[in-house]
Amino acid sequence: MGPMADEPQVAIRHRTFLKGTVYYDNRRASIECVVRDLSDSGARLTFEHPVTVPDNVELFIPQKQQTLRARVQRRAPNEIGVAFEVERSAEPRRDFDVELQKRVETPEAEIAALKRLVSKLNAKLLPHDLDAA
Repeated sequence: MGPMADEPQVAIRHRTFLKGTVYYDNRRASIECVVRDLSDSGARLTFEHPVTVPDNVELFIPQKQQTLRARVQRRAPNEIGVAFEVERSAEPRRDFDVELQKRVETPEAEIAALKRLVSKLNAKLLPHDLDAA
């Protein structure tokens, strides 16, 4: 019989031996790890010593040049299992996100305008400074 429509999809895990770095605390803290199993939805990470990390982390895998946000699903002294977060680009934007984007874009536009003004002023002032020298 084929899989039932309501059964969860299980991602195929591939055994790996990749170097990784787990970042947390807004990237102020990090721990080296080995990525032992990897799938599209998660990974099993092992550590040289027992570790304690928060529930939400980032996993950087240098060999793949990939950084993934993850949530710890399983803990053991020298190992954790993580599920990767789905990229938010696929989600509808929240009102807060739109407001935040506007708040960021406004100063960026003002900074760009100020840089253009400084450039024009420098162009006008610098030739006079060269004549005085």
